[in-house]
Amino acid sequence: MIKPWYSLLFLGLLLANCHSHKVTQKPIIFDETRKQLTLEYLEEHYELKQDEPTIDPKMVVVHWTIIPTMQKTFDAFNRSTLPSWRPKIQSASGLNVSSQYLIAQDGTTYQLLPDTIMARHVIGLNHCAIGIENVGGGGMPLTKAQLRSNTALIKKLAEKYPIEYVIGHYEYQNFIGHPLWKETDANYLTQKSDPSKAFMADLRKRLKRLGFKAVPEKAVGSPKDEG
Repeated sequence: MIKPWYSLLFLGLLLANCHSHKVTQKPIIFDETRKQLTLEYLEEHYELKQDEPTIDPKMVVVHWTIIPTMQKTFDAFNRSTLPSWRPKIQSASGLNVSSQYLIAQDGTTYQLLPDTIMARHVIGLNHCAIGIENVGGGGMPLTKAQLRSNTALIKKLAEKYPIEYVIGHYEYQNFIGHPLWKETDANYLTQKSDPSKAFMADLRKRLKRLGFKAVPEKAVGSPKDEG
């Protein structure tokens, strides 16, 4: 006969398994063009000459997309080269933007690239950052389901990699001058407000027990972020 406490333990493990965070594979194109552009980006912007476009994850950067649907966001990331309507960042590289993960408004999590393949999603830090894009932003607020999925995904990533920081995209300029910052072009900066300070505050409350490092204070004289 199974003792009562064994029964409770088994039930707890069963429930934990039933509520485990599912990640759906939905890979974007990673052809020879994207690979070469990624290798060029690593060398030109970070002075990292590599045979493969791999990264050593030390942080997670959380974003929102502004694009209102998961499929339209996926389509925007899927091509290897940057579209012509983004001239502000096209001058830095023809590599299209993307991220390793994309989370829909209902919380469904999609993996677009392997964790350790570089995605272009954050200036100065792509060489060490896993990106999580969340569908929404602006007039379409991020959801509680997305908050839960971000929390679960980041906990998983922290079990696999030595993640030191979890930051909102709007905080990336705080790393200028930090040992992780590698951008060679001092003029290549954009102003960001995603995924909102409120979303990051809620996310950090849920991740507090993991003990991530605090975001550095912005250096005096650094450009101010939006919002």
